Amino acid sequence: MAPAIPPPPRPPQNTGAALELLVHGVGGATPQEMLGDPRTVRVTGDATAAVYRRTEDAHGEKHPERYRDEPVAEAYCWSGLTSGNGSRALWLLLLPFMVVNLAHWMRPTAAGRTRAVRLYGVAVRLVALSLTVLLTAAACEVALDLVAWQCAGTPDCSGRRSWLGFLSSHQGGWWSQPGRRLALAATVPAALVGLLWYLSNRTWSAYESQSPLDALDGDGYDPDGTEEAHGPGDPDNADDPESARPVPPALSRPGFWYGRRLVARLRAAHTAAGFLTVAAFVMGAATLHDRSVGSSVPPVFGLVIQGALVLCAMVVVWVICRRGRSESVRDNRVDGALITYLPGSALALLGLAVVHAAWSRPEWVSSGSLSGETAFRLLALGQGLLVVIMALVARSLYRRTPEPRTTLYGLGGPSVAMLACALGGVMTGGVAQRVADWLDGPGTPGMGRGSIIEGPPVLLSWQASVIPVLLLLLLVPVLFLTVRTARRARRMGPDIEAEYAPEPPDPARTRRIARIRATAALTDSAPWIVGVVSAATLLLGAAAVAGSWASGEVPGLATDGAAAPVESLAEAAQSTGSWLIGFGFILFVAGGRRAYRDASARRTIGILWDVGTFWPRAAHPFAPPCYAERAVPDLASRMCAWTATTKGRLIISGHSQGSVLAAAAVWQLPDSARRRVGLLTYGSPIERLYGRWFPAYFGAVPLLGLNRSVHCWRNLFRATDPIGGPVRLSTDPDPGVDRGPLKDPLAYGRTTALPLPEPILGHSDYQADPVFAKERAALLEELGPRLPRQGGDVLEKGQKSSGRSSG
Repeated sequence: MAPAIPPPPRPPQNTGAALELLVHGVGGATPQEMLGDPRTVRVTGDATAAVYRRTEDAHGEKHPERYRDEPVAEAYCWSGLTSGNGSRALWLLLLPFMVVNLAHWMRPTAAGRTRAVRLYGVAVRLVALSLTVLLTAAACEVALDLVAWQCAGTPDCSGRRSWLGFLSSHQGGWWSQPGRRLALAATVPAALVGLLWYLSNRTWSAYESQSPLDALDGDGYDPDGTEEAHGPGDPDNADDPESARPVPPALSRPGFWYGRRLVARLRAAHTAAGFLTVAAFVMGAATLHDRSVGSSVPPVFGLVIQGALVLCAMVVVWVICRRGRSESVRDNRVDGALITYLPGSALALLGLAVVHAAWSRPEWVSSGSLSGETAFRLLALGQGLLVVIMALVARSLYRRTPEPRTTLYGLGGPSVAMLACALGGVMTGGVAQRVADWLDGPGTPGMGRGSIIEGPPVLLSWQASVIPVLLLLLLVPVLFLTVRTARRARRMGPDIEAEYAPEPPDPARTRRIARIRATAALTDSAPWIVGVVSAATLLLGAAAVAGSWASGEVPGLATDGAAAPVESLAEAAQSTGSWLIGFGFILFVAGGRRAYRDASARRTIGILWDVGTFWPRAAHPFAPPCYAERAVPDLASRMCAWTATTKGRLIISGHSQGSVLAAAAVWQLPDSARRRVGLLTYGSPIERLYGRWFPAYFGAVPLLGLNRSVHCWRNLFRATDPIGGPVRLSTDPDPGVDRGPLKDPLAYGRTTALPLPEPILGHSDYQADPVFAKERAALLEELGPRLPRQGGDVLEKGQKSSGRSSG
């Protein structure tokens, strides 16, 4: 007898419950502001991120008849992950690390170019490694060269600083020998590296270590059955979302928001690189002395340490290049031996280098400056070469799969990486120049006119001299955009008056609306500003390296002491640039200090934080932590649990950056939950910013796939919004997801319904527009039937979108 065929599973019963899950945008918001009620209760979550409801809605699922016309409202507040703590504003000092991490995610769409994608990822990670070495080298330049070597070795300088008395060379104490001064000063950059390691490890444990639910792994794809990063499921090493294989979008993979293994590997490698940089500075000075004059230190000791430093540096580079992200599965493994022994070995080598330098050398006298010039030149050349390689690879990928909306024809990632290097150079030069000026007193370091110390490396002075030139070049596109915006605003006047007809025209009101709309359109021109600045930075940086290498002197320093016109101009550029570098660094420090004390400033800086730290730390482990690795699993887990429990309809409603989190969370849902979810986005940068800058993850193909997989989607936008915009998905017979541009302001002048002047809302308060409630109601209708009203109404049947795919 043949076995009985089991009946097909019955579809889940719709209880009639409906939920709107609100997700706020950048800058943060309180549950009371999001829900419009001072009485709220926490449903689930902790003090960092949680879901809240109105007190009266705490058990709304038990009484669905009360919410027939509108859903139960929940608010997911994630501001505690970002700008909630003022101390996190100090992460702005590590802004280059955050920027280079963004460059990793900006690669163009790839179609089967596995080797090119891997090369791009390796190049970005090497640029990130160079920034760690650059920051550590800057700390070594200040602590070892300027303070311990130059100032402590010059009686005129150390005599002005009482705290340097025990290090002064003319005191003749135990610490007066140059090697021992360097050994003591090496603790400063070593402590900086240790602090970065601690912050990276602590923030990972606090924010990014929350593993997603196992139930969310149902859509994972692992083509070769392994978790290794070299499998076809890894976009950074062997595959990509647009590969010829039937792989899901990258943001739907179960391991995308959990990069524990890679972050741990990168943290170990970068920590080791920092310790090795400090050891190289200490060993370089001692070795140069031992080679020039006889020393009592056994030569074999120094050779062994130098060989070990080179070997350990090679291991660091190998670790950086060996593997990238593993996204096809959630990678819970940790390379314990590597994480433990690599930084520990580098720290041990630093200890040996310090002992070697502190060996007694009575004949050793410090003069001039340490040999850091070559190190800074090689770093600058290496960064420029890596950026060029990134540009060639990115351009090749773009030509293979061109997308017209991609920024700078695929060169957005290399341009941003170049900006990260420029920011690192500005911060490095700013610290070195300001400390040198402070130590030198009334003199100008390196200029020979009243200066008592040599000052920082010549390359930093040359880099400072090109900053005024860069600012002058930047004035050209800025003036062009200013003129074009003014003309565009004038042309908008008649259209705005016709839009609000038959209300009588008001020239002042028209000009204000037109100016705001024209200014909001400037966001679309930002890529070209970035491209111009990056190209000019690359060319001027190469010129600065060539000039410092050829002359070996500070620009504008005439050999005969007489300043010719050209030398005077060069000296003026160098002085102005040096001042601007120092001023820029002071702004970084002052901004972080002000944000720590001032809530409004903390909110403004928090916007930069929120946009820059959406992506996981895939290139630099010392970048600010990724809040999405906690927020996206939170949202996906909440939606999955609620739909499974209630079998009801759910709308996830995201504003601004919250819309990006909402879309990423929907991507992570299994099919069973996604069928009951509708997506409502407003003021969303999902295509205008993310789709253009990150085409491999939010480009036209991934967004079209999201539209087809989610049950229904609406996107609201305004012409006055400088951040949000349309999604630009319009495929026949699908009418698309965009609804707009919404009218802003709602009324041109005074009306009977609105007797007071209406504000121009721009990016805020989309719920105030009546269209918002209509589109939310339409989404609920598409998701399924409602409960009948009490009194005998027939249950509404059918769905408007029965022909749409549910994923």
